[in-house]
Amino acid sequence: MDDSRIYLFDSTLRDGAQTQGVDFNVLDKQAIAQALDKIGIDYVEGGWPGANPTDDAFFAQPPGMKRAKLVAFGMTRRPGRSAGNDPGLAALTGTKARAVCMVGKSWDFHVDVALGISRTENIDMIAESVTHAKTRVDEVMFDAEHFFDGFRANPAYALDCAKAAYEAGARWIVLCDTNGGTLPHEIERIVGEVAKTIPGTQLGIHCHNDTENAVANSLAAARAGARQIQGTLNGLGERCGNANLVALIPSLLLKTDYKIGIDREALKGLTHLSRLLDERLNRAPSRNAAYVGESAFAHKGGLHVSAVEKDPRTYEHIDPALVGNRRHIVVSDQSGRANILARFRDIGLAIEADDPKVASLVELVKVREYDGYAYDGAEASFELLARRELGGIPDYFRVARFRVMDDRRWNARGELVTESEATITLEVGEERLMTVATGNGPVNALDSALRKALLAFYPELEDMRLVDYKVRILTPSAGTGAVTRVMIESADGTGERWSTVGVSPNIIDASFNALHDGISWKLYRAGAPVRSGAPKGAARKS
Repeated sequence: MDDSRIYLFDSTLRDGAQTQGVDFNVLDKQAIAQALDKIGIDYVEGGWPGANPTDDAFFAQPPGMKRAKLVAFGMTRRPGRSAGNDPGLAALTGTKARAVCMVGKSWDFHVDVALGISRTENIDMIAESVTHAKTRVDEVMFDAEHFFDGFRANPAYALDCAKAAYEAGARWIVLCDTNGGTLPHEIERIVGEVAKTIPGTQLGIHCHNDTENAVANSLAAARAGARQIQGTLNGLGERCGNANLVALIPSLLLKTDYKIGIDREALKGLTHLSRLLDERLNRAPSRNAAYVGESAFAHKGGLHVSAVEKDPRTYEHIDPALVGNRRHIVVSDQSGRANILARFRDIGLAIEADDPKVASLVELVKVREYDGYAYDGAEASFELLARRELGGIPDYFRVARFRVMDDRRWNARGELVTESEATITLEVGEERLMTVATGNGPVNALDSALRKALLAFYPELEDMRLVDYKVRILTPSAGTGAVTRVMIESADGTGERWSTVGVSPNIIDASFNALHDGISWKLYRAGAPVRSGAPKGAARKS
């Protein structure tokens, strides 16, 4: 066996599913498993057979995978039962998965208190369960729960638990930092001690992130000899999460001499994989995520941007394209000429460096940010601002007026309901029309009314949707006269995301400004022609 080969074990669909607010359905699990297989993960843990209907349905119809091994998770036999007569063990070994991972105690405190059995009985449970499972599946792994806490308390007993699984024939003995409280230097020392008894080529590591050290702990375990690393996409997991494979994969491939089952070509799909998970969970990606976040290769300060323009290595530890990400030059009140020119290049806007409009735009950005705008998080609004200043954005539509009302009432069934209604009068070319729409809030109603009116003219808006909405009060001491900043993130069917900003003392007006920018940017990027009037058959009122 190649001693430099590290095997990656993904637990997103099992341990990650224990994240507060995360609820995978069967289709989610199938799609994520296939994406993990495609990028080159070695093991995909699908869930716990018998624990819930979703996991049962997933294992009944597992997705086809070409490279990854599907793993079922469970626990060792219960006290007082034989391995052959334990319902949980039968469910674990009875699926179509040909590899299983079973968890057992390795901390004497847990054996004494949680299980309430003799320590000898616990070791027998581990050995007998592994022996039994080996007769029914191709590969058996043992997760030594609370191993590091157990080793600190009673090294001999914790090691005896691991040895019981190893001697019974387990392919991998996975040392778990279940409470997530161990630090990297401790992980490296303890794994090194275990590797004197159990070969590192059969040792794995499973770290939780309660001290924000799960990735560092996993790398420390590899340094000490462990050759399987368990983790989850985007660091999902109960409490503070698990080791983040999205950070570990490029760190292993690009910054160490270890070999993994993912090559550099597949690595280019890492950002997509990370965002695929967020899409499935219907949540916004973390902007500051290592390697794959929108801000991972963002440059804001003028000094930094100037240096990056000369050579990106001045402020970037890798080429963002290696992980499927991109460089992001931010424009803000800290910007200089280099920022503006870099953003122009990114958006395909040709202008000479000595054009006086560049300097005037720098000053305009600083003035508007002083007024409350924030272009470092609203790239689409900046592009519109720049193109408008340079005369490059058409007026696709004009809103003459809008009105938003909220109605809070008791319905016929005695339920208290609140409904918002927006009325918009707008002009497209020479056409003037009025639209009314309802929504579950004033911004939703306003957005619905806008797009309801515009869809007949601009079908390009059909797949546009709002995915995030943020409000910040900029002058809280001003009370009801406070200035409000609204940031809106939009997306379309291609996966494109863009952010816009609006500022006003009125939160609805600020929201409208951000909505208007979001729609205008979408139309511009889609190459929509400016309409001179209503298309044939379009109603003037709706």
